[in-house]
Amino acid sequence: MKVLIADDHPLYRDALASVVRRAVVEVDITSCVDFSSAEASISEKDYDLALLDLHMPDGNGYYGLIHLRNQFPTIPVVIVSGSDDPRVIQKCMGFGASGFIPKALSTEAMIEALLMILQGEIWLPDHIKDEIQRIDQEDKQFANKVAQLTEQQYRVLCELNEGRLNKQIAYDLDITEATVKAHMTAIFRKLGVNNRTQAVIAAQRLQLQPDTNRLSGSS
Repeated sequence: MKVLIADDHPLYRDALASVVRRAVVEVDITSCVDFSSAEASISEKDYDLALLDLHMPDGNGYYGLIHLRNQFPTIPVVIVSGSDDPRVIQKCMGFGASGFIPKALSTEAMIEALLMILQGEIWLPDHIKDEIQRIDQEDKQFANKVAQLTEQQYRVLCELNEGRLNKQIAYDLDITEATVKAHMTAIFRKLGVNNRTQAVIAAQRLQLQPDTNRLSGSS
């Protein structure tokens, strides 16, 4: 069994690895400190499970989850987060996660969750299931659209969300303004929007709220 753990907090990576070893006797664990190294590792190794922290510095909000699910559809991706906000969880599930494990869960509950997920089931905490009545089909459709964006197009979208002008985007990304315009045309088409304002609204759906647990010193 091969499991990837992607979390920028070293103590929690070690703690989660310990939980995984208790859940699975024979397991090969790879730990990554950021999203880019996690993506590179998944490209090189056939994992049975990926455990992904939402709030890594280069995770790009929900885009990291959407991107992994699109690029590696056979690998279950489970979000492990300090948040247990039902709105966050519902988005994660709509964007393709196979489960959501709050970091505040007990060790025994995490073991149970991992075993169920490895058996092919979807897992959510019991106290959250009642609050999430359904997986929003609109989120699934939106994730499919976002997954069509290239990495460069997503960067342009992020710049649009920050209110940058074409000239500023070209400078930031070291490309020409003509290339920026070409990317924007592709972004509008892939997201099914007609203008910059609608593209910004779409980009905001991919942004995460600050992780209050992380800000307070806990992961």
